[in-house]
Order: sequence, then structure tokens, then C-alpha cells
Amino acid sequence: MFCASSATALSARVRRAVLVVALPLIAAADAGAQDAAAGLLNVDASGVILDGYDPVAFFTDSRPVKGDASIQSSYRGAIYHFASAEHKAAFDAEPATYEPQFGAFCAYAVSLGRTAPIDVSTFSIVNRRLVLQHNERAVKGWSKDVEGNLALADRYWPLVVANGGKQIDVPEKKDPKFVVNVDRKHVALEGYDPIAYWLDNKPTRGTSGFTFDYDGATYQFASAAHRDQFASNPTRYAPAFGGFCAYAVSLGKLRPVDPTIFHFVGGRLLLQHTKKAYDLFVADTDGNYRLAVEKWPGIVAKKGGQPLQYDAPAN
Repeated sequence: MFCASSATALSARVRRAVLVVALPLIAAADAGAQDAAAGLLNVDASGVILDGYDPVAFFTDSRPVKGDASIQSSYRGAIYHFASAEHKAAFDAEPATYEPQFGAFCAYAVSLGRTAPIDVSTFSIVNRRLVLQHNERAVKGWSKDVEGNLALADRYWPLVVANGGKQIDVPEKKDPKFVVNVDRKHVALEGYDPIAYWLDNKPTRGTSGFTFDYDGATYQFASAAHRDQFASNPTRYAPAFGGFCAYAVSLGKLRPVDPTIFHFVGGRLLLQHTKKAYDLFVADTDGNYRLAVEKWPGIVAKKGGQPLQYDAPAN
């Protein structure tokens, strides 16, 4: 194994004020799309939705308020906690008014045809609908076109539910420029846990029980803690250059990797195809890394959104 030690800290959770949006062209929730939520819900092991936060408080208090487990209701297969009996009564009277949209998954992710976890602090109320996002990056993507993204999320949600939350094919490809080294099931790093490289300084197999989707790839993890740390800042923890051989990228090529051959350069996780590729790269680490950084945008522009195809080995 060829590696370099590195440590990192969990990034701070996003904290955002409530955003209330009224859209001129969307007057009410798409009831048919939301009915599908009963088949796919973002709940914990006890069936509790919204991480136990009170759904009514998002509307009345304009902030996330933790609910009390002793004050609860069930609706569409999920358990809701409330901060007060008054909030429970309001929910029980009109549960469809207060339920989170898209099964309490990230609304922006659904608009891209997949599911992702949420941070309750990213919520907004759009035409009296409670929507939540995964992180600040998702909030920015969603905010670029709230009306259009909501319409796409409503359109795709039943299909996402039918596909078990996994990525569906979408005609409006919003992220067409991904160039990522994945297998036929879209799993990156051959199933190795990206956080283990950082925290344990060694390659460790992940499992299908702990996964996170990011930039067109599914990452697998050895534990929920590793998954959550990756989710806190995927841009930092995901391998550089789409998980392709860094030395090959410095030559303008896309080549596979051996996940056990890794090192850290410039605060990024790099992988190499073979020991020879590793040796050639570290013979001039700064120069080769600079070349890879310079050539990567051109590779993405040329091959983004196309089926994965490796280049021939360099001479």
C-alpha cells in the first residue's frame, strides 16, 4: 500500500433561516406525487420522520423545533413528534398541510431523479409546502430555479419511489458533466469506504448497508458514522479527478485504479492505477498534480455525461 497520513474534522452543519416562497405558476401540492411518499420515507429505525423535529413548528415558529416523543402521531406510515399538544392537534386536523414533501428527502436531489438525506435547518416553505434540502450546495442548486426544480421534483418523485430511491434516467439532465469512475451499479471506488482512507489511513471495504450518492456515484461505507462524515462535506472527501488514476489524468487520460494504491496531495485523496503509476506520479508530485488539475476541466468538458470508457494505456 502506498499512502500518506491525513486527518480531517467533521464540517459544521449548515444553518439557514427559513425561506418562504410563493410561486405564481404552482398553486398547490401535486397530491398524486405526494401519495407516493408512503412507499418511500426518510425515517429512522423507529419509523420517526424529520429526525424527530416538529413538522408544524416549521410553519408556526419559522425554525426547526425538536419534538417530544411522548407527543406523537402517525401518518402515511411515518411517526411524527411534536413540541406541544397544540401542534399535534393542528397536524391531526390537516396532516397533508404539514407533512414534508418527497418523503422528507432532499427536494433538490429528487429534482435530479434520486434521493438524498436532509439537514432540517435547510428547510423552506414553498406555496405552503415544506421542502428540505441536504446541504448548502443543494440549497444553492434549488434556489437557482425554485419553480422549475419543484415541478421536476413533482414529476420525478413517483418514478424515484418506484426505483427505490436510486437514480432514475431523466430527460432534463441537470448535472450532465459528471466524469466519475464507477462500476455498472454506479458504485465508486470498487466499494471501498472513502472516509477510511482519511481516518484509518488504509483501504477498507464499505457495505451496501451504508451508502451516499454524490455527483453521479454511489459511495459505500463501513459504518453510519463514516457515511455521515462523508455527507457533511462530500467535495472534500470524494477522490480527486473523479476517482480515476491521477497519473493518467496528468497525461490527459482516463484509466482505472487499484483502490489500495492511494495517497494525499493538496488536501485531496488521489488513487493510482498501478505501483508504476504511483512511482511516476511521486517522482514529480507537484508538477504532476498541477498537470492533472489543469487537464481535468478539459476532460470533463469533453467526456462529461457520456458512458464511461477508459483510454488506452499511455506509451
